[in-house]
Amino acid sequence: MPAIRVKPRWIVATTTAGVLALAPSTAFAWGTPGKSNGQKATSSGGRDGTSLVSKVTFSGSTAGKSSGGASSLQPVGNWSPPACWYEPRSAEEFAKYVEGQYNETVNTPGQHSYAKASVGMFRNTYKDGKYKNYNLDKKDEGNWWVAVRDEDRWMEPAAQACDRQPFWAETGDAPPVENAVTPQVLAELAYNRIELPPTEVSLAPEAATKVNLPTWAWLDKAKFKDVSVTAQIDAGNLNIQATTTAKPVSLKLEPGTPDADTYPSSGECTINDDGSIGAQYTKGKADQTPPCGVRYLRSSGNGTFKLQATITWEITWTGTGNPNPTQLPNGTFGNDQNVAVQEIQSVNR
Repeated sequence: MPAIRVKPRWIVATTTAGVLALAPSTAFAWGTPGKSNGQKATSSGGRDGTSLVSKVTFSGSTAGKSSGGASSLQPVGNWSPPACWYEPRSAEEFAKYVEGQYNETVNTPGQHSYAKASVGMFRNTYKDGKYKNYNLDKKDEGNWWVAVRDEDRWMEPAAQACDRQPFWAETGDAPPVENAVTPQVLAELAYNRIELPPTEVSLAPEAATKVNLPTWAWLDKAKFKDVSVTAQIDAGNLNIQATTTAKPVSLKLEPGTPDADTYPSSGECTINDDGSIGAQYTKGKADQTPPCGVRYLRSSGNGTFKLQATITWEITWTGTGNPNPTQLPNGTFGNDQNVAVQEIQSVNR
């Protein structure tokens, strides 16, 4: 399966008041989408020399592809994958990027003087100021590290945390920032890209159930299997990867009304040895209690109840320097199904 590339933004200009370029109202913005106050705002478009996007690529069961209704994990608890992180760039790549942004900004007709001054000061820092000529004379000794953020989350507060200007780090030295890209960071980014199939359970009765009649629920093994995403980066002197795998472990049923019982009583149906959940209803089981299901105690009238089926997925990762599966926080994913419940006390089936 071909790799796809996420397009997070570079964060390359800061002030003592915070990040210059994270708000759309800023007159000059490095890599901020759209335009503001009639001024030019450079966005990442993948054009060589004028903008660079994240070097992280994703392959496997990745969100963003046409999936027929599939969606992504929701982490359990307060943890969430990084909304921003730092990546390496070679001296040549960094110089090409900065010079391209500078030339585009100063040569744009009608560009505000503040934007030109901002890009000029930024360029001077790396060309003639704190650093000399983008450290091209020691290009084999290290990398520039730049902040990027997930384009889908760029307005979240967490995406504003990576506010350090690009900095140089010698090869082999750990960058002195949180969320510098590592195999684990890649695994956490892959977590956010996992795409899961719709969680629609099979029910019996299928069209409509009856009051006080146990409704069987199950998921076949073929529809309920592990999914994985691999994240990789090959930039500067860094070439690492990580694969994050989601394994289904249980199904929770919530009937959509308090007037219902679940089987088991917790509503948590565990996975079977063969990878399925619950048991398919077959003729002759009418008097049996389903291992996974629900019993409605009142009619849904002219409407329906929304039965929510949520799968819990166990998440692990392996990658460069980490061959043994390592735990990440569990995730959940589910959706609602409309269930019509008729006011009939008994039925033969």
